[in-house]
Amino acid sequence: MDREAKGLTEKINHIPEKPGVYIFKDKHGRVLYIGKAKNLRTRLRSYFQRSTELTPRLEAMLRRAEDLSFVVTENELEALALEASLIKQQKPRYNIILRDDKNYPYLRLTINEEWPTLEVVRRIKKDGANYFGPYIPASSVWETLAFIRKHFQIRPCRYRLDRPIKPCIQQQMGRCPAPCAGGVSKEEYMKAVEEVERFLKGQKKELIEELETKMKKLSEELRFEEAAKVRDRLMAVKRAFESQKVVSPEIDNIDVIGFWQTGIDSMFVVLFIRSGIIIGTKDFMLRDIKHLREEELMGEFMKFFYAKEMVMPEEVILQCLPPDRETLQQWLSFKAEQEIKIRKPKNQKEKELVEMARENARVLLSTKIGTPPKEVLDRIKDRLNLRRVPESIGGFDVSTIFGSYSVGAFVWWERGEFVKENYRHLKIKEVTGIDDYSMMAEILKRTLKNLGHNLPDMIMIDGGKGHLETAIQAISEVVGERITDIDIVAVAKNPDRVILPDGRTVPVDDSSAESVLLRKIRDEVHRFAITFHRKLRAKETLISPLERIKGIGKKRRLELLRKFGSIEAIRNATVEEIAQVSGMNRTLAERVLQELSKLVK
Repeated sequence: MDREAKGLTEKINHIPEKPGVYIFKDKHGRVLYIGKAKNLRTRLRSYFQRSTELTPRLEAMLRRAEDLSFVVTENELEALALEASLIKQQKPRYNIILRDDKNYPYLRLTINEEWPTLEVVRRIKKDGANYFGPYIPASSVWETLAFIRKHFQIRPCRYRLDRPIKPCIQQQMGRCPAPCAGGVSKEEYMKAVEEVERFLKGQKKELIEELETKMKKLSEELRFEEAAKVRDRLMAVKRAFESQKVVSPEIDNIDVIGFWQTGIDSMFVVLFIRSGIIIGTKDFMLRDIKHLREEELMGEFMKFFYAKEMVMPEEVILQCLPPDRETLQQWLSFKAEQEIKIRKPKNQKEKELVEMARENARVLLSTKIGTPPKEVLDRIKDRLNLRRVPESIGGFDVSTIFGSYSVGAFVWWERGEFVKENYRHLKIKEVTGIDDYSMMAEILKRTLKNLGHNLPDMIMIDGGKGHLETAIQAISEVVGERITDIDIVAVAKNPDRVILPDGRTVPVDDSSAESVLLRKIRDEVHRFAITFHRKLRAKETLISPLERIKGIGKKRRLELLRKFGSIEAIRNATVEEIAQVSGMNRTLAERVLQELSKLVK
């Protein structure tokens, strides 16, 4: 197809020869592709020159592109940062997108507070606290936190300590020194915090020497019970260090990235190494990325992997160097507010780590590749007589019990996997009673408006013919003429079958890959809807009677229970006693007593 047929070349002649970001769009204004360039005009002209070899992905994008826009930046570094940010927001179909919807877990040691504590967080803030991680899989961060709370004397709570309060059960279990009740001096507590910090930094030698010195001193002072506790902590710390995957004491804080490519699919593996210890690994599968050189693929991966907020390593060691390494290096250094180096391995140990990442990628890729998604989607198109190959599929379902706790759910499948970041669940607001059709219409309209231009190629409704007719009407009201770009079907059960808009039904109860995929998407949205429905019911069942009272939220509830200890004690208190609690006043106190008096004693 003639690349100049879209009439975009004339527009390119008026684009400045400056660094920036360019955006290709389709006829409906949907973003198809986002890229960056040192020279916008030159880069965009290259797309329409016959001598330029484009990947099949970009060729397909240009066939759909009917408009483009651009943003000029001061330099290539700003263009890279803006490109990564826009791709993360827009998720264009023809860019390489990492399906990584969650921030990684970190341990946050609040050394910026008077009485520091340790907690799990997924957001990095510039608040003066120390962050350790990332811990992947997430179970490892909870295991580490549990170990520290068991063996180190640091408080597990976040209570205000501006006035003494009664110690909780953690103090009775010997897992908290109870600074809330004056059970430990500030000096002793900060020594415990320093021990935790040394443990998390992997300072094995220093921490063990400190504990041995402390144990010996306590023994000399005949404080044998305290010495025994330090001895137990010392033994636990030694066992913990021995069980860790130590790479090399010479290696400090690095990320190691390797990948393996087979046909059109690639698998990337990142090793997170902190203080010479592997604290986690993360893998990413990228589909349909043939015709990209290894160096270009590595650059694309790094750009989007490091786009999220995370604690940066001092160095990133790669299997191969990306063509824009210098710009990436500047960008990472800017994000980390310190120099970050991107390089290939220098010594044998680093080469072994890169090879470890590659081998893990090879094994993971071989286990995940089944029938290529492209072949399955081609079969779905032919079997259901669709307008086009459904590269992305969205599924809708509702869940309710006699009209109570009614919810809707939406899931998104694309390129061989479920895209969790595009999932949506919502409470039914506009429909009361039992009316599945109206509920389906509501969740369709609200979800599609929320998705905006980012709509799937095919929409699946969990239901029958009536649900499908309702869905087509609701979708038409939201997207208008764009409904011609979307195939809409319903997938019913008993027997498993697809119901098409023209009334035909296609059995999908066999074991073919396309039938399995359609049933899998239907079952996933059903699971997602049921899970949210049960969560709402459980939350309603477990909610505190205090939080049902207008004006009493979580903070005031905790203050009341901290003061009185139980609902019964609050009910037996006077208005004056309740009003004296932090955050309360006489009006609220009277309301609390009035509402609690209605409860069955």
